[in-house]
Amino acid sequence: MKDLKYLAAFSIPLVCFLGLFYKGYWLWATPVFSFVCIPILELVFPVDTNNIKPDEADSKLKLKLFDWLLYFNLPIVFGLLIFGLNIVSNNTLQTYEFIGMVFSVGIVLGVNGINVAHELGHRQTTNERYLGKALLLPSLYMHFYIEHNFGHHLHAATPEDPATARYNQSVYSFWITSTVRQYLKAWKIQLSLLKNNNKSFLSVKNDMFWFAVIQVSYLAAIMLFFGVTAFIFAILAAIVGFVLLETVNYIEHYGLLRLKTKSGRYERVKEIHSWNSNHVIGRIVLYELTRHSDHHYKSSKKYQVLDCHEESPQMPFGYPTSMVLAMIPPLWFKIMNKRVPNTMIID
Repeated sequence: MKDLKYLAAFSIPLVCFLGLFYKGYWLWATPVFSFVCIPILELVFPVDTNNIKPDEADSKLKLKLFDWLLYFNLPIVFGLLIFGLNIVSNNTLQTYEFIGMVFSVGIVLGVNGINVAHELGHRQTTNERYLGKALLLPSLYMHFYIEHNFGHHLHAATPEDPATARYNQSVYSFWITSTVRQYLKAWKIQLSLLKNNNKSFLSVKNDMFWFAVIQVSYLAAIMLFFGVTAFIFAILAAIVGFVLLETVNYIEHYGLLRLKTKSGRYERVKEIHSWNSNHVIGRIVLYELTRHSDHHYKSSKKYQVLDCHEESPQMPFGYPTSMVLAMIPPLWFKIMNKRVPNTMIID
C-alpha cells in the first residue's frame, strides 16, 4: 500500500478538474491548493530521511506500477487542457475566471507535465522518451529535453549552466536568463550533434527543428478548432507551466558551484551540488524530484529508488514551500544565503 502514496501526485489535477467543472472562484482552487495548502502540509508532516534497502529497491524497480503512475499523466494533462480550451471557447468568462483558469491549467502543465516529462526523458526506452516529449508540448518547452539531458547534467553547478542560479540572483532575473539561455543552448547542442553525426539541418535527427514545427502546428490547431481566446489561453498557460519549471530550477542549484581541478576542468558532479529536500509531501507530489542530489549523482536512477545523502545541502523547507519563498527575494536570500558554502558561491 505504501507504493500507492504517489497517487497523491494526482491531487493537483483533481483540484484543477473540480475548478474547471464548477467554474467561478473554484478556478482559483488549484493555485491555492498548490501554494498554500501543500506548503502548510509540508510544515505539519515530518521530514523523512530514510532510504530503502537494496533488496527493496530491486523489488520496486521491477514493479510496473511506478511507471504507469507516470504514463497516466499523459491523458490527464491533455484531457484537462482540452477541457479548459473547450470552456474558454464556448463560455463568456469573467476576467478573474479566465486568469484563474490560466494558472490552474498552467500549474498542471508544469507539475504533471514538465516534471513527469523530466523523469521520462531520462529513461532508456524510446517510447518513454516520446511520452516525455509529448508532455513538454503544452508548455511549448520541448527543447528542455535536449538542453537538460545533454547540457544541464553536464554543466550543472557551473556558470556555464543556464539552469543554475547565481548567488544573490533573484528568481525574477533567473526566469529571463534561464529561459533565453536554455533555448539558445539547446540549438547549439542540437547543431553540434548534427555536425558530429554528419547530418544536415533538415535531417529527421534535428529534434529542435521538429520541435518548432510540432509546437507551431499545435498552436495553429488550437486557433483553428477553438478560436483566438483559446489560443491566448494556451500560450498563457504554457508560460505558467515553464515558469514553474524555471522556479524549480532556481531552487535546485541556487548559489552552488563545482570547483575546478588542477587540470582546469570542473570536478565531477557530486551529491553536494544540488539542494535536497526530504519533506514528504513535496517528495510525493513531485515524484521525488526533491531528492535532486541523488538524481544528479546518477541521472538514470528511477524516482521510486532515489536516496537521501547526508552530505547534500538540505533545504529548510520542501520544494513547494521554497518556490513560494523564492517569490520574495529578500526573505529567500536571508534564509538561503547563509546555507550556501562559501567555497561554492557563484557571484
